[in-house]
Amino acid sequence: MGFVLLLLLLALLFGGLGLFVEGLKWVLVIALVLVIAGALNGFRGRRVV
Repeated sequence: MGFVLLLLLLALLFGGLGLFVEGLKWVLVIALVLVIAGALNGFRGRRVV
């Protein structure tokens, strides 16, 4: 019974860690897109004015 609980705890730990890393990857992608869009918008706005 203890072994089953240990395996369950490890599965939850690694699953949560994997989900956290996957979430961080998507946050990084969204931040990169926003930085690029902001830079392009800033360069375009500076040329017009």
